[in-house]
Amino acid sequence: MSLQVFSSLSHRNFRLFWIGQIISLSGTWMHHAAQNWLVYTLTNSPFYLGLAGMAASLPILLFTLAAGVLADRHSKKNIILATQITLTVLALALALIVAFGTVTVWHVLILAFFMGTANSFEIPSRQSFIIEMVGKEDLLNAIALNSSAFHASRMIGPAIAGLIIELLGIAACFFINAFSFIAAIGSLLKMKFKDELPRKSPRQGIIIEFKEGIRYIFNNRDVRTLILSVGIISFFGFPYITFIPVYAKDILGTGAQGMGMLMSCAGSGAFFGAVMLAFRGDTSRKGVTMAVSGITFSLSLLIFSLSKNIWLSYTVLFFLGFGAINQIATANSLLQVAVPDELRGRVMSSFTTMFLGMSPLGNFALGSLAHYSGTQQALATGALFCLFGTLIVFWKNPALLKM
Repeated sequence: MSLQVFSSLSHRNFRLFWIGQIISLSGTWMHHAAQNWLVYTLTNSPFYLGLAGMAASLPILLFTLAAGVLADRHSKKNIILATQITLTVLALALALIVAFGTVTVWHVLILAFFMGTANSFEIPSRQSFIIEMVGKEDLLNAIALNSSAFHASRMIGPAIAGLIIELLGIAACFFINAFSFIAAIGSLLKMKFKDELPRKSPRQGIIIEFKEGIRYIFNNRDVRTLILSVGIISFFGFPYITFIPVYAKDILGTGAQGMGMLMSCAGSGAFFGAVMLAFRGDTSRKGVTMAVSGITFSLSLLIFSLSKNIWLSYTVLFFLGFGAINQIATANSLLQVAVPDELRGRVMSSFTTMFLGMSPLGNFALGSLAHYSGTQQALATGALFCLFGTLIVFWKNPALLKM
């Protein structure tokens, strides 16, 4: 294995950050799995699962663009530190009300919204903080390793959550998540920087610069299409994870432990895809990779939505995760190359908003559809929209296949 794959870990600050993220994100994914199981246990309703997913994700849609401006004007390290402390308090609050038996679904929804708000301010700071830790030369490697950490945690956390729920109860997962943030907080406090990077003063005002970025996106067909393609799978595809408890409990009959395994299979596929990206590095014909990955994701989601066999479900979730990470990461890299330096922050902020911010609307829409037509029919409908949307995007803009 080439040491070049781990070149960004030679930077002490990034090494601290990366280790802290693995521990913290494992707790976060445990929390996510346990929260979905808790909501479904309290309500036995896929609609409330969709509502919980929307509560956690809606702040991404509402606040991420403003948070990007904040990240450019203040210390990114301090913003991340403040959000990690906030998330610790909120996770601990949920753990306590569950442990004392006073929890209602509305407690979960409110706390999920506040946690989503903290995340909406953390994400833009974290994405733009990486270059301050590793510099430009190791930036792409650091992004790939950071993505690997995210999906390794996504693979490990839910599987552990399933076991913890069976052995110790749901509250234990929330307590573990609260304590896992200590690793992230500690890594940030131990970081040392030689010189504080100079900060640019605002040029034209927030609203004018925001409009400039939006105008650029709408006037550039390739950039507009790449962002739209991400929005399609975010709205129609990514809500699948919210409804996994329905499959585990009612369709596949695997219980909480099986729920963790289902989530881990998708996470392991994404982790494998992220590692492959780190090894493969920069390649030509990224558009073809993106198209194939989008079709893989859509077909895998369609098969999973209709599956009643546990092993088939495990298998297609692996390919679903693999397709998702390749499509999103490839779209990200194409945008990074296509966009001029002076507009990159605003365009990537819009990319993040579409990537993470459309899923709350999709959660609500598919949750409502599942309430009336059934969960399997709702996810199958979403999968078909993903498939047709991907095909139309590349049919209408074949130049993307040559990028």
